[in-house]
Amino acid sequence: MSELAGITSGDGGREREVDHPSSLVATFGPDEPLRLDCGVDLAPFQIAYQAYGSLNSERSNAVLVCHALTGDQHVANIHPVTGKPGWWETMIGPGRPIDTERYFVICANVIGGCMGSSGPASTNPSTGQPWGLDFPVVTIPDMVRAQAMLLDRLGIDTLLCVAGGSMGGMQVLQWAVAYPERVFAALPVATGPRHSAQNIAFDEVGRQAVMADPDWRGGRYFAEGTHPRRGLAVARMAAHITYLSDAALHRKFGRRMQDRELPTFSFDADFQVESYLRHQGSSFVERFDANSYLYLTRAMDYFDIAADHGTLAKAFLGTRTRFCVVSFTSDWLFPTPESQAVVRALNAGGARVSFAEIETDRGHDAFLLDVPEFLDIARAFIDSAAVARCLGAGHTTS
Repeated sequence: MSELAGITSGDGGREREVDHPSSLVATFGPDEPLRLDCGVDLAPFQIAYQAYGSLNSERSNAVLVCHALTGDQHVANIHPVTGKPGWWETMIGPGRPIDTERYFVICANVIGGCMGSSGPASTNPSTGQPWGLDFPVVTIPDMVRAQAMLLDRLGIDTLLCVAGGSMGGMQVLQWAVAYPERVFAALPVATGPRHSAQNIAFDEVGRQAVMADPDWRGGRYFAEGTHPRRGLAVARMAAHITYLSDAALHRKFGRRMQDRELPTFSFDADFQVESYLRHQGSSFVERFDANSYLYLTRAMDYFDIAADHGTLAKAFLGTRTRFCVVSFTSDWLFPTPESQAVVRALNAGGARVSFAEIETDRGHDAFLLDVPEFLDIARAFIDSAAVARCLGAGHTTS
């Protein structure tokens, strides 16, 4: 299991994990506010996170993993709600590309999330009730600033690598731009420098599905004892289609019937693909908060890495961070040209960058799956970063 010796919590107590680890939590008091892009100082607040592996004595082997929209900090352990393996078990663990026998891996639930970090489902200290829509709107830069505060708390000045896909990839890019001196290597996967109009449109459909559910109650469903399950399930169903590809759906389901040979001439789930989407929706509502879905999709919509710099190339100008940018041929949520735009900007800014477009019909979700070429590329990139940073086997804190 993870070893966290030498890292302490905000109250000075030693943090540790047990056989079925619950999240570690870093609490920031009223005198440690998080300045949000909306102009609000969020304080107090907390960040829930998981850590795997051991931090070496030089504190130079830390890898930060950033999760996607519907992910959380349980990247490489059994999820406490679903009982399923961590969402990036193909990437992280002993002998995996991000090898927890060599690297100290951290993954934090983003601000605005619903797995222990401060968000609309957490308690508003002013009222003692869930924040709901009184929680301030957050952005990708806000999430990254909170993660930087967490690393400061843990005494980690620099990161060997920051890695993540989709919304996690947005965080990777933001880390590289906002804290270039703290990031030795960056692995943004299946992502882009900003959301397209199409992606914003899909997000809006999902938000409207949630808000149209009578049980949403203007975001006050906790106080009123309801839960917008139907709306959130529909939002998940619509979004999940974008994570796949036509070829993947055809290969997996085609037009096959679900437990029947003939249509029922009703609106039951006649087709396997219908049953699959309904299952995706119903299982999602058991682990995710509806208001968090609104907040995190809005954060993705607002993201534009070039906005404060004039051009994308200027955002990366002079960076010393090493990059490996990865896209997938069948990803129509973040198609390859968006990754190529990042690569061109990095080249214009004089960065060290490699790029790989991986051929697969598994769609946007390919970065979560066992795609050998992707895993081999990730392993080679991270290992080369370790060599370049003169990171040997080393010795860990005890």
